[in-house]
Amino acid sequence: MRRFRFALFLMLLSAPAVAQQESGNISLAKEYTRKGEHEKAAFLYAKLPTNAQLASNVLPDYLETLQQLKRYKDAEKLVKRAQKAHPEEPYGVTLGAVYAAAGDQAAATKQYERVLSQLTAQQVLPVAAEFQRRQLPDWAEKTYLRGRALSKTDTEYGPQLIQLYTQSGNSERLMAETLRLVQDDERQLPFVRNMLQNSLQDEKGFEALERELLSSVQKYPERTVYSELLLWLQVQRRDFTGALVQAKALDRRGRTEGSRVMELAAIAQQNKDYESAIGGYEYVLREYRSGPFYAMARQRLVQTREAQVRDTYPIETAKIRSLIGEYQQVLTELGRTPQTAPVLRSMAVLHAFQLDEKPEGIKLLQEVIDMPRASLDVVDQAKIDLADIYLLRAEPWEATLLYSQVEKSHKDSPLGYEAKLRNARLSYFAGDFKLAKSHLDILKEATTREIANDAMQLSLLITDNTAQDTAGVALRDYAAVEQLVFQNKLPEALRGLDALLQKYPGHALQDEAWLLKAQLQRRTGDYKGAVGTLEKITANPKYDVLSDDALFLLATIQEDNLQDKEAAKTLYNQLLVKYPGSIYVAEARKHFRKLRGDSL
Repeated sequence: MRRFRFALFLMLLSAPAVAQQESGNISLAKEYTRKGEHEKAAFLYAKLPTNAQLASNVLPDYLETLQQLKRYKDAEKLVKRAQKAHPEEPYGVTLGAVYAAAGDQAAATKQYERVLSQLTAQQVLPVAAEFQRRQLPDWAEKTYLRGRALSKTDTEYGPQLIQLYTQSGNSERLMAETLRLVQDDERQLPFVRNMLQNSLQDEKGFEALERELLSSVQKYPERTVYSELLLWLQVQRRDFTGALVQAKALDRRGRTEGSRVMELAAIAQQNKDYESAIGGYEYVLREYRSGPFYAMARQRLVQTREAQVRDTYPIETAKIRSLIGEYQQVLTELGRTPQTAPVLRSMAVLHAFQLDEKPEGIKLLQEVIDMPRASLDVVDQAKIDLADIYLLRAEPWEATLLYSQVEKSHKDSPLGYEAKLRNARLSYFAGDFKLAKSHLDILKEATTREIANDAMQLSLLITDNTAQDTAGVALRDYAAVEQLVFQNKLPEALRGLDALLQKYPGHALQDEAWLLKAQLQRRTGDYKGAVGTLEKITANPKYDVLSDDALFLLATIQEDNLQDKEAAKTLYNQLLVKYPGSIYVAEARKHFRKLRGDSL
């Protein structure tokens, strides 16, 4: 008995030393594996006890070593021991991979089929994950579908299959799976939208999904989820005409009194699809006269028509007068209230900027600012408009005072950022580029994308043109021209640009000046002149930074103003091929498809 106790004591005493030696062998073996010295590594792994060889931190390296040495039979035995010791782990997949590594694809396939035939509900996720890790998406798909069969539920493992199809680029199966998933669980709609957004990258995929959704809408008219998804898709494709149909249907089914149409019309208006926006607002006015959105639709309808007039060159004074008359009708119908204050603002801007009737514009804006119970946002927007008019009247101190008031009252908000951008632009017009840039560098971090982009562009313009010419002499002349444009003095601005181009030939500002000149030529109705100016940019590789801007404007002029559809189609296609990362790609694709005769 005394001898047994002594032997036990010696075992306990030596156990830490054994464990330490084992750990050292493992570390050394891993180092050999890393260095590619597989014979030495295999020797050390073989000396380990079985439980250590099968440990999760050792088995993969040991297996890799054996396969590197082409000892596939030993690798097979190792994995089979692991299977027996840990049946809950997906070592069946690992075994098939060993057969595949040995070049026996038939045995690998047979083993994978065996894994699926013996699959339990608890093993579905780990087995599928192992197939995916080994880049075997087809077998991962089969695993999920086998799991679905075991669960006897048609949508089981839907999210996993959608992710799998997204990663593998299988658009056809992705679409079928997404439609199946949302059919039974509308709560999955945000997830489905996100996965589709990430996976559908080309026009072919969008068209295929649209066909599937249109079919589902007709087949299951009572299920609004398909209309929701179709509406989302059509907005992504900027097909606002088709989206308007779905928005109307959703409003009728949900009895939401035009709210969906109002949302869609606003998006169409932002994207300058004025016809669709106007159609949406007119629909709300016609169908929901006593609804909660009537007054808003009444105002937005005229605002959209105004935007359409502003974007149709040259702008006709008679149309501006007509718009002011429509705004006046809105005020007569709805009254001069805090809710209709935006109408007064719109009228003021038209009077001041389009008709050069500054006193009338100032009077209307002051009425908004002094209006009892008007919201702070509306009042401060009126202050920004009023400051703009002071800038028209060459009163910069009055303008900056108002901009600064809005900055202070709307700190860290879009309206405050807008006021800061106006202050930066005012400094830019005055030639104080250092002060302008200090404002702009703050605005580059603004939460509003448009403001951040505008700030970035103006900041880059200043940086690029004061790097060598620190006094910014040419930039001062260019800023003076931009101020004339702001003041709507277009003939004077065009003369200023011609003088600048003649005074500074070959200057870095040349492409900027040409692009601005083309924009002004279009606004004044000189379309052929605009085409000639833009071609100076597009024909010269030196001006690659602004080439996509010039190309898109050139295509737009050919389509809208010169009515040369073939030339426009060629130019849109050229932009899509040459500048796939351009911000104009989505809009160019839409126009190209329309000109090609595709059904939108």
